[in-house]
Amino acid sequence: MEKEDIYILAVESSCDETAASVVRNGREVLSNVIYSQIDLHTLYGGVVPEIASRKHIEKINQVIEKALSDAGITLQQVTAVAVTYGPGLVGALLVGVSAAKAIAFAAGKPLVGVHHIEGHISANYIENKDLVPPFICLVVSGGHSHLVVVKDYGEYEIIGRTRDDAAGEAFDKVARAIGLGYPGGPKIDRVSREGNPDAVVFPRAKVDGSTYDFSFSGLKSAVLNYLNSCEMKGIEICQADVAASFQKAVIDVLVGHSMEAVSQYHLKKFAIAGGVASNSALRAAFEEACRKNGLEFYHPSPIYCTDNAAMIGVAGYYEYIKGTRHGWDLNAVPNLKLGERIS
Repeated sequence: MEKEDIYILAVESSCDETAASVVRNGREVLSNVIYSQIDLHTLYGGVVPEIASRKHIEKINQVIEKALSDAGITLQQVTAVAVTYGPGLVGALLVGVSAAKAIAFAAGKPLVGVHHIEGHISANYIENKDLVPPFICLVVSGGHSHLVVVKDYGEYEIIGRTRDDAAGEAFDKVARAIGLGYPGGPKIDRVSREGNPDAVVFPRAKVDGSTYDFSFSGLKSAVLNYLNSCEMKGIEICQADVAASFQKAVIDVLVGHSMEAVSQYHLKKFAIAGGVASNSALRAAFEEACRKNGLEFYHPSPIYCTDNAAMIGVAGYYEYIKGTRHGWDLNAVPNLKLGERIS
């Protein structure tokens, strides 16, 4: 007897992307609609939470309707509704959670709350049909730098995290300092291709007593000090060289910690996820490191690295088949920890 297809309607609104998607059986994306507010927030040099929330309210229904339309299914054909409920900006999260609850309640569908970082990790399952746990995943984005042992679907052990700035946050701050503006990640990635990554030696921080933890605050300060020093001495700053040298310092730390973890945990599969995972130099460095160490390397396409609802649909599918259900009292949890369950 053939198993019935499971269709997950997913909603994501944790930061400045309003997104909806329909995912079939956990690995097949039927639609992936993203309304990005990036142009709006660029005017302010970063995400303004209040503006993000208002924009989500404007766009959420249109995005969900388009996701269903693109997938060629009706709401009644949906098996369950999944939604990001944390971590993220509280106002932004509330818009998605409220919309998902209303739709699930009105249509009589189960509601499944999904952890945003779990979504990023799950993005790897979309195009890598052969990828199954266990593996190690590095999640690097504007708000998160996590090194995670993925023990099973929905079962995680965080072995490393940032002690201060996340990698993406450091990219944004340095980009602003060298006059590239927001968003920093893609701009530094682009400019670095023209620079010399060995022009300036910036520090590679290690956290005492925590092998896998990250710290990027000192690196960011070192870049700012270098810029101030050049200005005081009247030395011309080469934007591309500073960008390339900073990027190399970040990549060296991310790759070094990750390879150490894979070796320590005796795993042969390694994945990256999150917005910074679309950085071309980072991907190239990991491809090389994994090849040298005889590891299988997995990464999502750039569209699935930045915030999107397809990844939430995939994570939601595995939560759904595991029996996770949330009530109509589901709330936004801005500081939700990975592995934490709010029932």
